[in-house]
Amino acid sequence: MEEFEDIRPYRDEEVRPVVERLLQDVDLSKALAKFEHPLLFKFLPGWITDKVQTTLTKDLAHVQTIHDVQLVIEKYLDKLIESTTSGLTSEGLNKIDKDEPYLFISNHRDISMDPALVNYMIYHHGLDTLQIAIGDNLLKRPFLSDLMRLNKSFLVKRSVQGRDLLKASKQLSAYIHHCIKSGENVWIAQREGRAKDGIDKTETAIIKMLHMADRESILKLTLQESINSLNIVPVSISYEFDPCDRLKAEELHTIETTGKFEKDQNSDVRSILSGIVGDKGEVHVAFGSRIVFSDAVTAEGGALQIDEQIIKNYKLHAVNYLAMEMIQKDYMDFSRLPDLLNTTPGEISQKRSAFKKRLAKIPKKLHPYILNMYANPVIRKAEIGKD
Repeated sequence: MEEFEDIRPYRDEEVRPVVERLLQDVDLSKALAKFEHPLLFKFLPGWITDKVQTTLTKDLAHVQTIHDVQLVIEKYLDKLIESTTSGLTSEGLNKIDKDEPYLFISNHRDISMDPALVNYMIYHHGLDTLQIAIGDNLLKRPFLSDLMRLNKSFLVKRSVQGRDLLKASKQLSAYIHHCIKSGENVWIAQREGRAKDGIDKTETAIIKMLHMADRESILKLTLQESINSLNIVPVSISYEFDPCDRLKAEELHTIETTGKFEKDQNSDVRSILSGIVGDKGEVHVAFGSRIVFSDAVTAEGGALQIDEQIIKNYKLHAVNYLAMEMIQKDYMDFSRLPDLLNTTPGEISQKRSAFKKRLAKIPKKLHPYILNMYANPVIRKAEIGKD
């Protein structure tokens, strides 16, 4: 395991010292206080930060192991699901063998909630919790790195270049294979960075990275042999509402109008917290079938196989069709929505009104990005259906 020292999650014996470090980290308490209690933080920043720090100390007093950490997270996740969703559903778990380790590859809409929801579903299905891939570019604040690695996250080095990038990719590939061979379940996203435009597409580089460790090993395994050994299961996560839709639209607008988007040190913290506590509406997590590659498979072909399952299993919500209706009224007969979604005309009318109210709170210049974000899954699903 020495070869993975700089990317692996924390171990049980490291938990308590890391927790103590976090409890003393004023940046963490300040970030939580500012997000959870913005008005109080504005007028009484010191007092509310101290209160948050006291609550954290109490909640984490008993924590000694990774399992303890995950029990705390489960308690908060239960509350979050209840308070930020109007329902969490799943399908496909019956295809998951509890005695096999899997590499779950999902679409990527939210930094923390995507793996958290997959983790939640498989844990309650009786599987071990996941090892989670997280980009080191998201961990510019020390407390974020500590929090993630306490929750069985391993680091993906995205801040390296040239030969160091190649070395990091080989190390990552070897670590994922090591986890699967050791009986550990793993989650990775199908792409680097979230799908801000609503288009879910697996990066070919992900497939090539997964093959690296075996391609250059003594066994010199083929792409087919290497990938099939990982027990890949595509996962589709569909949020009725994206809590970060405005933030994503602002980023896309900035890139289109200025050519680039510069993150500050709080950008990722803001996205993570928004994704966690923001309204998500109905959420559906669909587990596909284990991918089996043929001997003629290429990295491009493998990515397409994953895409096909993710898009076919993606659950379209009323808001996806309503956004499409606002973009292109003649795209389909939208009067069929009640039958299509097994609901009533009144329910569709309510959802249309709610979506318009959501848009009204967002600057008009961002509306095209928001509408495309919600409408693109409708288009992608139709495209897959034609193949």
